[in-house]
Amino acid sequence: METIVLYPSPGMGHLISMVELGKFILKHHPSFNIVILTVPPSFNTGSTASYIDRVSAATKSITFHQLPSVSFELDSLSSMEAVILESIRLSNPHVHQALQHISLTTTITALIIDFFCTPAFSISTKLGIPTYFFCTSGAASLAFTLYLPTIHRNTIKSFKDLNSVVHVPGLPPIPSTDVAKPMLDRASTEYASFLEFSLHLPKSAGFIVNSFDSLEPKTLKALSEGSCYPDGDTPPVFCVGPLLASEDRRCVTDDVHECLKWLDSQPIQSVVFLCFGSLGLFSDKQLKEIAIGLERSKQRFLWVIRSPPSEDKSKRYLPPPEPDLDFLLPSGFLDRTEDLGFVVKSWAPQVEVLNHKSIGGFVTHCGWNSILEAVCAGVPMVAWPLYAEQKFNRVVLVEDLKLALRINEAEDGFVTAEEVESRVREMMDSDTGESLRKRAKEKEAEAKAATSEGGSSTVALAKLIKSWKLD
Repeated sequence: METIVLYPSPGMGHLISMVELGKFILKHHPSFNIVILTVPPSFNTGSTASYIDRVSAATKSITFHQLPSVSFELDSLSSMEAVILESIRLSNPHVHQALQHISLTTTITALIIDFFCTPAFSISTKLGIPTYFFCTSGAASLAFTLYLPTIHRNTIKSFKDLNSVVHVPGLPPIPSTDVAKPMLDRASTEYASFLEFSLHLPKSAGFIVNSFDSLEPKTLKALSEGSCYPDGDTPPVFCVGPLLASEDRRCVTDDVHECLKWLDSQPIQSVVFLCFGSLGLFSDKQLKEIAIGLERSKQRFLWVIRSPPSEDKSKRYLPPPEPDLDFLLPSGFLDRTEDLGFVVKSWAPQVEVLNHKSIGGFVTHCGWNSILEAVCAGVPMVAWPLYAEQKFNRVVLVEDLKLALRINEAEDGFVTAEEVESRVREMMDSDTGESLRKRAKEKEAEAKAATSEGGSSTVALAKLIKSWKLD
């Protein structure tokens, strides 16, 4: 029996996408075995143990190989991306051993790696294993990263200092300060790593993208024409998305979450949902401002609140404590909004919430998984990016996909109550919001069609598997 090895970077979002890719492969070609290499997370990415146990129990053809832990000084690294890069770099010898061990009992048909896991590329090359990049952030991110060496050659400035828009084939103009955060400073180790990784992309056997053809047609056309990599041939692109978990990872009991019971009592498409990912944290000042804006908007809302980031640097990569709502929210806010809103501490079942008939809009941090979840639920968005490549995603989401409104922030990232009120009202109660909702419903239908029998993503997967058989 042949084996496909998947290697995601640490972080629940990346792991879930890889698992769903494995399930999609097995659904259409059950003769494969799937082995997923996991790096023990060194920071707050959410516990993966219970999720891995459930997947292992439910899908016998997927097994997990946990790589040994690596140790390094967290406090010496400046960003979450730097932590991820260091943990993967130090894990490389363990990846080599794992691939050799797996090869003793089976043929490895392909290694599919996350972009962050590029250090493993040198190992798979030595072992003669065809290697594919799995793009968890859509075709637009792939196009930008492929084009990065070209941009690098044509300027000596950092993106943060360019003060202009960046033009990439197949993409809308990207303000230079909206480039993914790790790439902003040309002198940083993160930028150097990303540039090095981008140079490896064209050497791969192909790109597997968590998107679908009709979501990003202009970008995919530019990729297929080779415009994003003018220095040589672009490997083939296989859009196999949307790949999303059918159930939320935290739904481990049959109990219905209290927020879903509250949604049951609300009118259809009347509630705006605010949720900003497991790493999306706001200051207490910003939380109060959001609360004021929501109250003034007079719109129904469901809001997931997390505690502000710790001022203690030694705790910056640890999960935040449960939020104290009485301290964080304006005095009397919960009482005054009792009939309009519902506040959830720390976590809500996002997939189930977005698919609830009462949800009419989504204020999101623009993580790609969250974007796809909203697309698949037919829900329009307000784009409020916070970290990683989310500002880049917002440009694509607003300017190209036309599925979201842009929230306007100050230079320091602060968003006023007036802006929150205005954008929420516009999404929930305006012609513009209705137009977004109509387009979102169209994309919902297209997303379902893409992964159905004969759909574009199913056809792309068949082509990928056929190429493995020919090898």
